[in-house]
Amino acid sequence: MHRSPFFHWLLLIALTACASPQTETAPASFAFYALRFTPPALLEFSPDLSAIQREISLPLLPGCIYWRLDPAPRGRSLAIELACASGPLVQILDLETGGTQTPIAEAGVDSHFLAWHPQGAALYLKIDTFGDPRLVRADLAEGKIKPLPFPATTYDLAIPPDGSSLLYSLTAGLGFGSETWLAEADGGNAQRLLADAGNIIAFARWSPEGERIAFIKIPDTQTPFAVGELWLMGAEGENAHFLAAADAGHGYAPAWSPDGTQIAFVVRENPDDTQADQSAERLVSNIYLVEVASGQVAAATRFSGALVEAPVWSPDGRSIAFDARIDGTINIWIHDLSSGETSRLSDDPACCPVWIGK
Repeated sequence: MHRSPFFHWLLLIALTACASPQTETAPASFAFYALRFTPPALLEFSPDLSAIQREISLPLLPGCIYWRLDPAPRGRSLAIELACASGPLVQILDLETGGTQTPIAEAGVDSHFLAWHPQGAALYLKIDTFGDPRLVRADLAEGKIKPLPFPATTYDLAIPPDGSSLLYSLTAGLGFGSETWLAEADGGNAQRLLADAGNIIAFARWSPEGERIAFIKIPDTQTPFAVGELWLMGAEGENAHFLAAADAGHGYAPAWSPDGTQIAFVVRENPDDTQADQSAERLVSNIYLVEVASGQVAAATRFSGALVEAPVWSPDGRSIAFDARIDGTINIWIHDLSSGETSRLSDDPACCPVWIGK
């Protein structure tokens, strides 16, 4: 309902282009949110997740659907990306006031979310995909848009916890593979870390301590929904190595546990189903965990016929939230790591769970 072949949409962006320092104190508590589809609203749950204690109505713009939520690492802001007929659109929701702002409000110029700065005061976007594609940093407090000196073929960007550098990936198009580069915080002095002629390097995610990077390798083919691989490397590209097979084409990034000892990721359970290579509706998946130190891989969820989507860790590392499509309906689920139990949280169709500091 809210998903589509995400990576291939990103690759289309690249092809078209070719034709946080940590604060001294952490939040004392966190609130759990999810996106309800009808009527559109952001739902805030009670601390024990047993009830909905607040709803923030979200106006549905003509020709748009809500696509994803990305919480700021610090503060009470939430980036909401809409998929619109004219292209993606990013809005910022202030959770204290319920008000929104649109960083790129120019008519006809789309905006796609890439990353938050670790302090939450700025975010990075790819804009004007089908016009003059470029990457920018949007400063929310000052309302300033700063261009970044990256190629228009850049499709992915990640920032370490201390905000000291920018990791970005680019491709010259289908069949050309990809490269991953590391630059200073202003985009200067870039150095290439990886080059892969047969795969697209995507969904790079820094570990909590900023010393390692997990990423997904996606086969560079015309297959819309391929089986890929979860990899791990050091902060400067050293010791890159395979961890496990992972779902690739549906757009599910690996998720580090808060203590950096585990990575949660989505695994396709029907890799030999050729129909699933072409249709998102045929995907059968579960969430798996890999122990970073040992490389041991184990299933966290054990659905037999569900489309399980991107995992999100609770701040205390005790549970994982995710949405799953079962019999055509998407709901929010919670997996408790200590008990091993998985339970449905939402009655109404909903997606995109997030925890945000209060």
